[in-house]
Amino acid sequence: MVRRTKEEALATRHRLLDAAEVLFQSQGVSQTTLQQIAQEAGATRGAIYWHFKDKPDLFNAMMERVTLPLESATREASAANEDPLAAIEQVMVQALSLMTTDPQVRRVFEVATLKVEYTDEMAPVLQRHRSARNECVADFVHALQHAASRAGIELPIPAKTAAYGLHAVISGLIQDWLLEPGRLTSCRRGGICSMSILRGLGFERRAGWGRGAAKGAA
Repeated sequence: MVRRTKEEALATRHRLLDAAEVLFQSQGVSQTTLQQIAQEAGATRGAIYWHFKDKPDLFNAMMERVTLPLESATREASAANEDPLAAIEQVMVQALSLMTTDPQVRRVFEVATLKVEYTDEMAPVLQRHRSARNECVADFVHALQHAASRAGIELPIPAKTAAYGLHAVISGLIQDWLLEPGRLTSCRRGGICSMSILRGLGFERRAGWGRGAAKGAA
């Protein structure tokens, strides 16, 4: 009986978070009330306060259920690739691929970027975005420096500046896709953009560049 009660409580929690995702996406965070979330989930307002302290607590729990595109792509590319240039391309293509193929990631990322105001109570969300950006930029810096050393070239601009440029490109492509899903073949564009930037930094195109873009192309 105790196990069943725990399972039922967990199921209710997930229903509330699922309902919050849908409502936050359709009408924005500030315009969504806890009562609306409870009704959408087929639960009571009291059930919300059993599981969550307030709306920010519920919002953060919703965010914790997914790994955002650049967080996931950066971790996997860093672990799987010895070729620093291939790792950069993989981060860009994989982040875009995750956005276009995982409905929950897309929904939560859209809420977190387009449907929420960065008020004081939502400060943890802003901090998570900053942390993900900083981690990605730091990995790009390391990859660029490593690649330049291997290629025996000197980067024409500081590695950190180039890394911010790469991050701006991937972030912009994701934003464009969210504005009009399905219109852009984002994965392919991510690979092409990464190749263009790397060539502009002095790296010669080699066999294998663009392979990730071709695999992820829509």
